Amino acid sequence: MKRWLYVLLGLLLILVLGAWYVYPRLPIITGYAAKMTCSCYFVADRDLESIQQEDLNFSLVAQASVSVNEEDQSASATVSGLARQTAIYRPGLGCTLIPNGFARDILAGPESLEIPAEPAQPDTVPWPMGQQLADTLPDGIQADALAYTVKQHFDQGEEDDKHTRAILVVYKDQLVAEEYAPGFDSKTPILGWSMTKSITNALVGIRHSQGYLPLYEPLDIPEWQDDERQNITLHHLMQMSSGLAWEEVYSDIADATKMLYQEPDFAEYAGQSIMGSVPDSVWSYSSGTTNLISGILRATFQDDSDYWSFPRRVLFNRIGMRTAVMEPDFSGTYVGSSYCFASPRDWARFGLLYLHDGLWMGERILPEGWVDYSTEPARQSEGQYGAQIWLNEGGELPAAPRDMFSFNGFQGQRVFVLPSHDLVIVRMGLSADGTFDFNAMVRDILAEIPPVQ
Repeated sequence: MKRWLYVLLGLLLILVLGAWYVYPRLPIITGYAAKMTCSCYFVADRDLESIQQEDLNFSLVAQASVSVNEEDQSASATVSGLARQTAIYRPGLGCTLIPNGFARDILAGPESLEIPAEPAQPDTVPWPMGQQLADTLPDGIQADALAYTVKQHFDQGEEDDKHTRAILVVYKDQLVAEEYAPGFDSKTPILGWSMTKSITNALVGIRHSQGYLPLYEPLDIPEWQDDERQNITLHHLMQMSSGLAWEEVYSDIADATKMLYQEPDFAEYAGQSIMGSVPDSVWSYSSGTTNLISGILRATFQDDSDYWSFPRRVLFNRIGMRTAVMEPDFSGTYVGSSYCFASPRDWARFGLLYLHDGLWMGERILPEGWVDYSTEPARQSEGQYGAQIWLNEGGELPAAPRDMFSFNGFQGQRVFVLPSHDLVIVRMGLSADGTFDFNAMVRDILAEIPPVQ
């Protein structure tokens, strides 16, 4: 009897400790599951079974039960009936998580974003503005050899943590190779995660060129004027060198996960961060910083309707990114750190814009010199980071040229821009950190590209 009593007490202790560990994390688990289900179902038009098997089948998130309500265009998630979270879909604005304690009827923003993706018939428009591909390839490109190389890296590891959804190669403005996983194609929007930070870079650059958002002046944030934060500039934020303390952790309860899955106003939450160091003395990657930038950008608009239409008007429509959708938080501010869906071809178009110094088919989209500014290394980043853009100056990918820069996102989303090779490479997938060999992929693709003349 004593032995059974000890066993029961041990089991009870395990249950108590398990509940103590899991229960506080339930809103993050269900928030992630509800938001991802909503976006993948309504924005990317994928079926619920594939979302559950591919996007939610990891860690504690796999314990969430999800459902979709077609009538009110929402998705919900619970864990054994606990911590229910719901995300709402709005056409043109994607999905927004409704934080616990808040009601849908006070969700900021319109019921839909009434600004169409143009031109209306992209299949009849030549690439890169449309989908129609050229019949011939640039001199020196061997289509079969390049396709074989792409396929080899597409199949790089069959494990769940190395799953690839798309690889594209654009050389001299032509799409010379592309491969897709079953269920995905050239028009399927895929979440870029932190590649969205580079979209934010573009929006800031465009607004800066319109006479707003000075880079080197202290920011006029009232709550900061009575402490050392009054010395922070937009430039410090752009280079992740503001000195604001932040926990960029996704595997546990931390600043980043609390912001994304529990807070109604991401910029306000990030703006409450205290100083951890003197501005420009430490480089520290922070999604909160980018959402703070998003809030600062929004504050330059007198009319929120102009702000909500801004990405499509000034960027997406102008470079043919018809599938691109930026998603706002509950307060109506775009989640500039993490939430932009776009097809692999649209992510490639965005890479081309930066390859050509912010010009698109002869039209200037980004201000002159903005790409140079964005790819200037932050002082303390050891050549890894510019202004919301990753750099290879420090040689993180030794097989790639040092002038390569990239837009990087969670689970292995990448857009590599190689100016010295007139090349853009896109890879989308679901790889755990460190499991996909990007260096080998870039090396082998470069071997199939004609030498620079």
